[in-house]
Parts: sequence; C-alpha cells; structure tokens
Amino acid sequence: MQTVIEAIVCVLLLLGSAFTLIGAIGLARLPDFYMRLHGPTKSTTLGVGGVVLASVVYFSAHNNFASLHEVLIPAFLFLTAPISAHMLTKAGIQQRVAVSSVTRGRPDAAGASAGGEQDANPDNNAAQDA
Repeated sequence: MQTVIEAIVCVLLLLGSAFTLIGAIGLARLPDFYMRLHGPTKSTTLGVGGVVLASVVYFSAHNNFASLHEVLIPAFLFLTAPISAHMLTKAGIQQRVAVSSVTRGRPDAAGASAGGEQDANPDNNAAQDA
C-alpha cells in the first residue's frame, strides 16, 4: 500500500511541476502582456494545486488522518489568481499596453462594447441595450 501512495504522490508532483514549468515558459516566451498574463495564471494555478494535492495525500497517509489544512492554500490561490489577473488586464487596457500582431480576439478599431459584438444595424443595438 505504501508503494501505491508514493506512486500517486510522484504522479501528482510531476503533473504539478509540469504545469508550473509550462506557465514559466509561457511567461518568458509569449509575445505581449496579455498573452504573458494568461499563461502563468492558468497553468501555475493547476501546478500549485497538483503539488498541494500531493502533499495532502502524503501527509494524510503518513499521519493516519486527513490533512486538510493544506487545502486552504489552493483555495486562496484559486480565488486570488483570477481576480489579480483580471485587475492586471484592466490596468493594461487603461494604460493602452501594446498588443502583438499575433494576438487574436482584439476589439476592432471602431470600439466594440463591453457586452460583446454589436450588429451593423443600429435598431438591433438599441433593442439590445433596452
């Protein structure tokens, strides 16, 4: 049974480390601010989750009781990482940070509304706003 638990811990540590490495590479290699922000936010959150889950499994098996206080770390991380990424993105938009030409999903030059794309027909836009 001990070997099975060690194998599970090893797999979780490897997965968590791989996600964290992918996030670090994304931070270093992606071309603009918005893409660099996306890589670490998503993958390092999963990476930390995998490492902490491995810690929970390891200490729960060795102490013969559930070690759940470690779950608070990813809980706070899962709450704060998306919020901080959103705030950084909004700050980047306000500061008009340059966007790479390879970034997709940019709003057109005319300026799309925050609610999504609008039709060319002004009557439809007025109906959507009401």
